[in-house]
Amino acid sequence: MRRVGNTPIAAVTAAALCTGAWLLHNGTAGHAPPQPSAAEASADPGAERSAAPALPPSPPDRIRIPSIRVNAPLMGLSLTPAGSLDVPPAGRRNLAGWYEAGTTPGERGTAIVAGHVDNADGPAVFFALGALKKGAAIEVDRRDGSTAVFTVDAVEVYRARDFPDDKVYGAAPRPELRVITCGGGYSRSTGYQGNVVVFAHLTGSRR
Repeated sequence: MRRVGNTPIAAVTAAALCTGAWLLHNGTAGHAPPQPSAAEASADPGAERSAAPALPPSPPDRIRIPSIRVNAPLMGLSLTPAGSLDVPPAGRRNLAGWYEAGTTPGERGTAIVAGHVDNADGPAVFFALGALKKGAAIEVDRRDGSTAVFTVDAVEVYRARDFPDDKVYGAAPRPELRVITCGGGYSRSTGYQGNVVVFAHLTGSRR
């Protein structure tokens, strides 16, 4: 089991998130989503010192990642009976979700956001997540009227069997954010073989 806060999670990115429906319908040539390079996989020195003070808890409404043209509403995600995180409806391409029983983005701890990389009609909200670079900004609008601003520390890709649970979902002493979608190798029989994970921490806020 993986644990976010005090809640165990069997798998944040359930199989429904990673089927690769568009690739199944259209083939793989020229359609695979970008994958992070090795240069984006390690955090920059000094990132720990640049953290902003934590914000009070407040549910998020929207996520924006300007450098890859993401601007999407957020829905709350709960756990399935199997203990995995549910996923946004596949038919809504520009929709992401956040784990609403865990940390809210901007408060101290590890907040989780997940979204599809594609659906049967084409690229979805996080299709370009693997192209994100260290130092990029992620903005999360919250219901209290504030916007939490995060800076990307690293972008990594993991095979499903090598997924580092503690690194991705473990508790954090500062406000951190993980943004997760599918990635890695692709098989027409099983879909994507792993996950792209963005690691970011809070560096500011505004109203």
